[in-house]
Amino acid sequence: MESHSEVIARLRATFCTKVTIPLQFRLTQLKALLALMEENEAQIVEALHKDLAKPKFEAVLSEIDMVRNDVCHAMNNLKTWMEPEYVATNLATKFDDCTIRREPFGVVLIIGAWNYPLQLILLPLIGAIAAGNCAVLKPSEISQATEKLLAELIPKYLSQECYVVVCGGAEDTKKLLENQFDHIFYTGSQSVARSILQAAAVHLTPVTLELGGKTPCFMYGRLDMKTTAKRLVWAKYFNLGQSCVAPDYVLCTAETRDALLPAIREALEAFYGTDLQRCPDLGRIVTDKHWSHLMDMLGKSKGKVVIGGESTREEKYIAPTVVVDVDGTDALMQEEIFGPILPILTMESLQEAIDFVNTKEKALALYAFSDDPKIVTTVLENTCSGGFCANDGIVHMTLPSLPFGGIGASGMGCYHGRWSYETFSHKRASVLRSWALERVGAFRYPPYSDSNLSWLRWATTTKKSSCSIM
Repeated sequence: MESHSEVIARLRATFCTKVTIPLQFRLTQLKALLALMEENEAQIVEALHKDLAKPKFEAVLSEIDMVRNDVCHAMNNLKTWMEPEYVATNLATKFDDCTIRREPFGVVLIIGAWNYPLQLILLPLIGAIAAGNCAVLKPSEISQATEKLLAELIPKYLSQECYVVVCGGAEDTKKLLENQFDHIFYTGSQSVARSILQAAAVHLTPVTLELGGKTPCFMYGRLDMKTTAKRLVWAKYFNLGQSCVAPDYVLCTAETRDALLPAIREALEAFYGTDLQRCPDLGRIVTDKHWSHLMDMLGKSKGKVVIGGESTREEKYIAPTVVVDVDGTDALMQEEIFGPILPILTMESLQEAIDFVNTKEKALALYAFSDDPKIVTTVLENTCSGGFCANDGIVHMTLPSLPFGGIGASGMGCYHGRWSYETFSHKRASVLRSWALERVGAFRYPPYSDSNLSWLRWATTTKKSSCSIM
């Protein structure tokens, strides 16, 4: 069995042959990845159900189809993405080819997460392949069934000389990070991200971090409460709340809260019936440890449970739960919940809610519900987050045409679609000089003179635009 260093050395030797560079090779690998998804859908659904009791509907929607759509988007656009980007020139470089070339980094490391164990390893891989890299894939060991399936399928469909799956726990990941990579892409928690950055710093390796945080959900002004509740319940309890972009807490007035609660109860019953624990459309918490942590947070909360609260350790089940009378000091407000518990904070003005959110770390996503476009715009223009969605949740991350990523504590860098390709590409400035205009170029040579300097400044200075601000 190869050691980590031997695997990386083998991939690096492969990369040096330039086999990953041609367009046709990249398209062939992307096509093979698409075949992996299409030919093994039943196995994928089964593995996701074993790990998270994920319903087939959610597995297909959030894992299988998101990957398939992104692969197709990359295949449809890759030829255009690979073309050199021509840039503006000045008089001194008028006859030169001045371009930005996208070139692969080399051997990259992709570390996935357990909550969407297929999507969060394969979406970055699409970008790595499209950009021409070799890659080491480290799936999450917590989602064991999906980890095992990926380790079986990737070598069957993709080039074993270019793409390798490495399995193991936290210690294995730590040892893997001792090696030098050309880029590291990590999805997971902020605490682990700090250790990733420390390991990357040893080799000055660039890093993309897709983290999480407490996603706020504003509800102000006039609302279609029934539709609002349906969209909130779907976004919050999809994957049983184990989503980095799930609404983490709601901000609204007491009046809105009192109207929202019965609408949430109605939506929960419409979605999952009266016996939620037996409903096949609700997943489960991934491990006993995660279940205990969530129940500990709920137990320490000073808020009042008004919906749900039921749980069963043996099934790792926690009912969709809503907690009111929560403030910023509550146990549920100290870290990302990452489960089916929704605190509601009451703040009587929109500005108070905005001020509260702006005292917190920047979130991966932020949601605003309102029939008043001015309220939505006010929230959008006076807050900061990785992504934003009005009158719904999660859907902004499903479009390969939009970048997905965090800011500040919620991450650095972005991906999906074109942005995955850009993340795994080095933007190389390239000037292919002609032999023309040597008379102009000669002004740079010594002996220096004020006259030559004036000519050079005239030939190279960017001219001020004629437009003006009124």
